[in-house]
Amino acid sequence: MDRPLEIAFHHAPASDWAEQQIREHVDKLARRFPHLTGCRVSVEGLHHQHQHGNVYDVHVVLSVPGRDLAVSHEPKHLKEKAAHTDLAASIREAFRAAERQLLDYKGRLSEDTTPPSGSALAGRIEQLPAGADHGYLANAAGALLYFHRDSVTNGRFEALRVGDVVHYVEEEGDAGPVAAKIRVP
Repeated sequence: MDRPLEIAFHHAPASDWAEQQIREHVDKLARRFPHLTGCRVSVEGLHHQHQHGNVYDVHVVLSVPGRDLAVSHEPKHLKEKAAHTDLAASIREAFRAAERQLLDYKGRLSEDTTPPSGSALAGRIEQLPAGADHGYLANAAGALLYFHRDSVTNGRFEALRVGDVVHYVEEEGDAGPVAAKIRVP
């Protein structure tokens, strides 16, 4: 992930074991989806009930290129509230929902079949440094343009090979023009 994991507890006891569980769940998600750029987790104690125990609401915000995916596990019904008064269960259920949402997002990325826009240009992959999260493509004039792995919109960065023809949009970066919104035809 590009940004460190953020964990916050509100009206709930902060504990090392809860943070460790959250970190393990986030690590699992990061392994399944390498494009995950950040994650924020908020654990909120909703009620202090003497008969049924405390009720917890766990919010997970996953940052992926171009957007955030928000997941909240808040029990909706009294029967459900009594069933999930355990913090570990609330964390587990929130991350199950987050994983489903992330896999759904990942599926939508791989199914992107929209044609390139009229402003898209054709280029060819020229350099893919080993172990790096970026590459360079050559535009029609032969100039090399930098692109980051997160710029690949309909496929996997790892599947790109030198010589592949791609469509891209040229944008102005910090150090000059860069390739963005890269699509493999």
